[in-house]
Amino acid sequence: MCRGLYPRLSCCSRSEPHGLPHAEAKVLSVTNNTECAKLLEEIKCAHCSPHAQNLFHSPEKGETPEKELMLPYLCKDYCKEFYYTCRGHIPGFLQTTADEFCYYYARKDGGVCFPDFPRKQVRGPASNSLDHMEEYDKEEEISRKHKHNCFCIQEVVSGLRQPVGAVHCGDGSHRLFILEKEGYVKIFTPEGDILKEPFLDIHKLVQSGIKGGDERGLLSLAFHPNYKKNGKLYVSYTTNQERWAIGPHDHILRVVEYTVSRKNPHQVDMRTARVFLEVAELHRKHLGGQLLFGPDGFLYIFLGDGMITLDDMEEMDGLSDFTGSVLRLDVNTDLCNVPYSVPRSNPHFNSTNQPPEIFAHGLHNPGRCAVDRHPTDVNINLTILCSDSNGKNRSSARILQIIKGKDYESEPSLLEFKPFSSGSLVGGFVYRGCQSERLYGSYVFGDRNGNFLTLQQSPATKQWQEKPLCLGNTGSCRGFFSGPVLGFGEDELGEIYILSSSKSMTQPHSGKLYKIVDPKRGIFLACFHREADLLNVEPYGLVDDAPGSSEAK
Repeated sequence: MCRGLYPRLSCCSRSEPHGLPHAEAKVLSVTNNTECAKLLEEIKCAHCSPHAQNLFHSPEKGETPEKELMLPYLCKDYCKEFYYTCRGHIPGFLQTTADEFCYYYARKDGGVCFPDFPRKQVRGPASNSLDHMEEYDKEEEISRKHKHNCFCIQEVVSGLRQPVGAVHCGDGSHRLFILEKEGYVKIFTPEGDILKEPFLDIHKLVQSGIKGGDERGLLSLAFHPNYKKNGKLYVSYTTNQERWAIGPHDHILRVVEYTVSRKNPHQVDMRTARVFLEVAELHRKHLGGQLLFGPDGFLYIFLGDGMITLDDMEEMDGLSDFTGSVLRLDVNTDLCNVPYSVPRSNPHFNSTNQPPEIFAHGLHNPGRCAVDRHPTDVNINLTILCSDSNGKNRSSARILQIIKGKDYESEPSLLEFKPFSSGSLVGGFVYRGCQSERLYGSYVFGDRNGNFLTLQQSPATKQWQEKPLCLGNTGSCRGFFSGPVLGFGEDELGEIYILSSSKSMTQPHSGKLYKIVDPKRGIFLACFHREADLLNVEPYGLVDDAPGSSEAK
């Protein structure tokens, strides 16, 4: 095909019909649209052009950039034709407006642009899009001039069953792993599909509560920082299957290590289960159970107080010393008889009064916790933010910044307030994506009733400032949010999601995943470079690296 476009002089031989690098070729080969596929085939030939050097570099810059553009510089009309034809058909790509995309990829310096050969305009769906281009531009302009400065909500997935979390595995595959309370973990692919077979199915082990306020179920999932090499992941859930069952309890909160299948990177090998931790629980609220890895490589486990009273502690022996605490564990141990070791830098490592695993304590009901990828304060290399209830005062809540050795029974909170409409607080994430400059660096959270807030730390004063997060209605956005908030999620690019479900138990598959979208998003050039690596991965199970643990710290 490329020799046909450049019949007299082509830079590609017959054995090399397309000159695009491997990573870019992968990105630009994934489409389910015929007209888009035709344009992609043409664009792949740009490296065969006798003008290829000028198509991929700007003469104004005077020198070759370190990283070549993923696409050639496009002629203005062709740029918009490509955008409107392929928008929504290439996973993870074209997630900007037409103006933003063509600002980056349309030739503006008068140099040669692609296509640099005679061609007929594509007819069919593409031309229909071009006919309505003015309407699209007006729609984008309305979004840009959003008078209320609100954000929008885009429904991404529906038909979920009580989704409580969404996390990525950090291996470059851009898969999103959605946790369902009953004990399933499903994969949402970059192509926008939910895989039929679950990544993890432990519904027969999980004891899940169905009544309002019953927190039992699948609680959390965290992938090892070196997951791409060792395939390890960690899951927390509640169960009535007793392994040791010391002391009185209603159920057990269990943390388990698994390894993904070497034959199928989309499924866990259930034979690799190794129990890490078990905590006896008397009640069905204030459980916690959040798991996450810090930049130090250690596993953090956040446990609620289990609503245990002084009477409970006086009358019953065998209650866990871990309740209401943040645990910090080193999972990279070479010891065969224990699943983890205790970091020597833990505040109670040599203590006889507190378990050495404890990093901080005094928590009551940690809703969700998150690590900031890029903390604002350069003097703090670890920023963990958690939502929590405020002790016995059930009508108020707080946001905590978790710091080593602190006791949050007496430590002042980052923020204290009464939840809106009496809805319990749900912790979120610090936004570090590339599609919203306005939201960058903000901690996004909310309450069960669908009210949202942001916290942002001032680089100058180091003080945290609170403000409401406005979500536009159908009059200003294409989508709208409905249902109680069950949790938040974050993808590999740092974009934030909201999980919700119907209040009615007669609609078990009413769960939805929404993405927060900024209608005023600016031109983040870094996004274009990050998209170039999309799908250029070999998930664990397809590589030769054998699973192995790191050296104990």
